[in-house]
Amino acid sequence: MRQNRKRNMSAFGTVFAPEMSLAHYKQGQWSNAEIVKTDSISLHPGAHVLHYASTCFEGLKAFKHQDGSINIFRMDQNIARLIQSSQLLSLPPVDAAQLKQMIIDIVKRYAADVPVPPGSMYIRPTHIGTEASIGKAASPSLESMLYILLSPVGDYFSGGSKPLRLLLADDTRCASHMGMVKSGGNYASALQPILKARQSVQADQVLFCPAGDVQETGAANFILIDGNEIITKSLDSSFLHGITRDSILTLARDRGMTVSERALSVDELLERSQKPGAEAALSGTAAVLTPVGTLIHNGKDYIVGNGEGGPTTNALRQALNDIQWGKAADKHGWLTKVC
Repeated sequence: MRQNRKRNMSAFGTVFAPEMSLAHYKQGQWSNAEIVKTDSISLHPGAHVLHYASTCFEGLKAFKHQDGSINIFRMDQNIARLIQSSQLLSLPPVDAAQLKQMIIDIVKRYAADVPVPPGSMYIRPTHIGTEASIGKAASPSLESMLYILLSPVGDYFSGGSKPLRLLLADDTRCASHMGMVKSGGNYASALQPILKARQSVQADQVLFCPAGDVQETGAANFILIDGNEIITKSLDSSFLHGITRDSILTLARDRGMTVSERALSVDELLERSQKPGAEAALSGTAAVLTPVGTLIHNGKDYIVGNGEGGPTTNALRQALNDIQWGKAADKHGWLTKVC
């Protein structure tokens, strides 16, 4: 993997470490975790996950600091969210301590392959139901598999960050009671609307706004910046509780900004977005903050502010990057040093 580092940085999430950490849940208990080859998984074709989508995952990153140390960003929050997703999907209970050790062990094993900033090591813990039974559509899997994939990634903004075009759609991304679960089914249900939006209006993403309520896109949380105020939907079960979202809001408060977590209507969004200096962005693990330049509604383009990435978006993204890269003090205790 080290020989292909330059190539590894070119495509997000397509190159993997040759090994991963793996544990099985059977007969009411977890096995000891082991390091196995990444391509060694074997599943019965009747596995619960393949028929009834009993699967959830997380995305977090490890960063290499200038002193050579490797630091994982907000690992405990990602573990807590995976445990929550597993509970909501009725998967076997995840042992937080075991999962944390699995993540640390595999990251330490491939510490030499963690790219220097702006690159990082993307970490993908995954939990799937493995019980072989196609008669359990209304029953949970009593067996499962937990594994940790690693993927070295480069700068998400290589070549520059181009402001996105978002289509505002009066649809839901997924079932409202499942929005806070980080599960593949939620991403799959958003895929067709996204593909249609790309083809019909050249949108990069869909901003789902059921009944005029601004929620999230297919893969990221949405924020609006109006002067010194940052506005985003208050947490409920209908959308993903983004850890990057929470980090950005915390840093905004640190800067003295007013953080408004509340309902945001399409009408208010379009009105506020037209103000000079208005900004909008998507938050997520991969890109931290991606600027939004255009909102598309009822066949009309609405330019957000000046249509470019604004100074507040850039400052908040840089502030978070600086903590992740060890260039600024970690005042909130977000980093876990693993080696």
